Amino acid sequence: MAWFKRKDTNIQTEKPKEMPEGVWVKVPTTGETVHRRELKDNLWVDPESGYHFRIGSDEYFSFLFDEGKYEEIGTDIQPTDPLEFEDRKKYKDRLEEYQGKTGHSDAVRTAIGKLDGLDIVIAAMDFGFIGGSMGSVVGERIARAIDHAREQKYPLIIISQSGGARMMESVLSLMQMAKTSSKLALLEEAGVPFISILTNPTTGGVSASYAMLGDLNIAEPGALIGFAGPRVIKQTIGRDLPDDFQTAEYLVEHGFLDFIVKRTNMKKRLASVLRMLQHKMEE
Repeated sequence: MAWFKRKDTNIQTEKPKEMPEGVWVKVPTTGETVHRRELKDNLWVDPESGYHFRIGSDEYFSFLFDEGKYEEIGTDIQPTDPLEFEDRKKYKDRLEEYQGKTGHSDAVRTAIGKLDGLDIVIAAMDFGFIGGSMGSVVGERIARAIDHAREQKYPLIIISQSGGARMMESVLSLMQMAKTSSKLALLEEAGVPFISILTNPTTGGVSASYAMLGDLNIAEPGALIGFAGPRVIKQTIGRDLPDDFQTAEYLVEHGFLDFIVKRTNMKKRLASVLRMLQHKMEE
């Protein structure tokens, strides 16, 4: 058995003091460690570097809805395996695996509640569920959230976080791009505001459909946003890409986004914007 000795006090102990796992979290951009409690209290944003850790619908709902209170809608829409798809494992088994890991039935949750006293509909994606991929359930839940916003005249917020279409559903997944986009066109005709929040990452069919169709398109700092990945684009055009290519900062500079908002300021900024849009609706 190993013994450890403190030189100054000559006190011997059998074991060093153990640190519980997961207490400290490493920041990818700096290599520094931050206490998990400090990160959680700061909405999973590193207080020093400003790095935004990826979070999911549970966390977004908890700080965007007043007092974390909301009514979830669309829970009756559940995933199936219409194509009986199988690659390394059956799609049915993969769904069960990620439902167990995340505690969610699919990659998006939709809910109604209040944001700073304002009635709101929010759809938030979870990258932890098969990479936030857009399948039939994602498309249908978002479509129904749009319908609810249009019928009730509640502003809509969609928080995107996705690798794109869900390959296990093939063309059924791709159809969701057209469905959600056409629903948003109806929302615009009704004069109901739609704010799109793009987080890290927002790519593929999601970025090519509802994620970029907001009346305002807002991103979190450092978010990866694009259609194809930079490696594919580089190989296709045969040219080197800028270091910040496909980041939120690059897209703002080139006019593809309206502005970038830190997560810690997100609710306050959304409330301000929504009140301005609400006055426009009432005119």
